Amino acid sequence: MIGVYERSGPYEKSTHDDRSRRLSAVSSEREEIQILRNLSERSDELSEAQKTKKKGGKRIRRFIKWLLLFCFALMACGAGSLVYQGYELYRNALEGESLSAKVREIQEDPDYTPLAELPQTYRNAVVAVEDHRFESHFGIDVISLGRAAWNNIRSMSLAEGGSTITQQLAKNLYFSQEKSFLRKIAEAFMALRIEMRYDKDEILELYVNTIYFGDGYYGIREAARGYYGKEPGELTDGECAMLAGIPNAPSRYAPTQNPELARQRQRQVVRQMIKYGYFTEEEGEACLAEQEQASLLACVVC
Repeated sequence: MIGVYERSGPYEKSTHDDRSRRLSAVSSEREEIQILRNLSERSDELSEAQKTKKKGGKRIRRFIKWLLLFCFALMACGAGSLVYQGYELYRNALEGESLSAKVREIQEDPDYTPLAELPQTYRNAVVAVEDHRFESHFGIDVISLGRAAWNNIRSMSLAEGGSTITQQLAKNLYFSQEKSFLRKIAEAFMALRIEMRYDKDEILELYVNTIYFGDGYYGIREAARGYYGKEPGELTDGECAMLAGIPNAPSRYAPTQNPELARQRQRQVVRQMIKYGYFTEEEGEACLAEQEQASLLACVVC
């Protein structure tokens, strides 16, 4: 019995080891299957999550798209309404007094000064500092208007107008100095009408005879007499540059009120004239040197 047991011992041990290996293999196989199932389920969950996310993203994009379209529609409606109201303001102004009647009234003023009687330097200075594309636009300078609109959006104000000489003339003839979108739109319509009826020289002539120069002076003749005791045709280059700069802000740049600010504005006018080719550097320096020799206060007739 002892011998049989000893002979069968290794066999039994081998059988036991084989069974253990098989059980281990089966267990490993089950674990692998379970892992694969888990991975498959996880993959399905991720796939569903991605689908849900994509659907959500599409909904959000669709919502943003329709929201933007709605906002643009509102803006278009609002802009259309403003344009219509501005046009009505323009039409009402013309119904009050026709353009030809307004112009005739201005030209009949005893102090009205024809363009031919003004120094070329003064005419150039006005165009250089107020509207350097005056000769090329049709009453509205789209570039200046766009720049002014951008600056106003950035500052959340109506600080800049981007108005041309023609638009300023329209404002002087018919509208108040109030800053509003309606007035700007009405002013634009009026500027287009003025450009259709009058040439550039006539527009510039009307402009310099209607602008305010501070100290109660309206028009270039009153300003030349009031500040310098001269007729417009007698103005020097320095005086022309000084007077061309005042109408932008008469209360600030009137030489009797703020001499230093007036001089700074005069220098700005001369720089613009050099920039746009109306003066050479030497002529600009000579223009400023001329004014350096005279006291600004001497321009007032006592």
